[in-house]
Amino acid sequence: MIVSNRDGAVVTVTLDNHDKRNALDAGVCTAIREAVEAAAALSEADDPVRAIVITGAGTAFCAGADLSGGVYNTAFYDAHAEMLRTIESVPVTVIAAINGPAVGAGVQLALAADLRVVDPSAVFAVPVVKVGLALDNWTIKRLSNVVGGGHARSVLMTARPVGAEVAAQIGLANEIGGLETAMDLAREIAGFAPLTLQHIKTVINDDDARLLPRDEHTDLQQRAWHSEDMAEARAARQEKRPPVFRGR
Repeated sequence: MIVSNRDGAVVTVTLDNHDKRNALDAGVCTAIREAVEAAAALSEADDPVRAIVITGAGTAFCAGADLSGGVYNTAFYDAHAEMLRTIESVPVTVIAAINGPAVGAGVQLALAADLRVVDPSAVFAVPVVKVGLALDNWTIKRLSNVVGGGHARSVLMTARPVGAEVAAQIGLANEIGGLETAMDLAREIAGFAPLTLQHIKTVINDDDARLLPRDEHTDLQQRAWHSEDMAEARAARQEKRPPVFRGR
């Protein structure tokens, strides 16, 4: 499911599950985390790794959580959270090469990276308002810190797909291009001062995204997760019909 390849000072971590469009479950999240940790562990070797590129095989970057893979339990939540924390905390620069659609948890994976290179065919979408789920504070805050509050509201409250050009305009994409563009950027960064890069990454990521949520935030999140609306969205998906939300 996860393939790692090294090219000089750059390690590429590829999500490789074509049948499920590289969707995430607890096992995949753990495998990504372990691959990133293994690459980062070589940052102080005699022949060091200086950058990591995360991408997807096939036409999708990551289609989100694998809804058939037990993603509604705590095992997925914990594995997913640990994966994101690892990506944003390792001492090397992590670049997400968004080769195709990034949906839901795929957007979270992209946000954990330091930089995002987005293929012209790629789109971002966070359709939580269509399925009754409530995001964690980290995702909302990190997206807001990357693109600004106004754009974050648009992405989250409308659930409209964001293409590559708009992503570049709002700061969600640092560059537009394919995997080779991401590799070129990784090789360039690999030649820079690693301690300086680590300092920049650490300070930028020391934002308010990791602050403990206020009680009000937690209560609202739990209310959504245990709501009739969320159950209705799951039923509607199985029955292939639009959900009817009632706010309870």
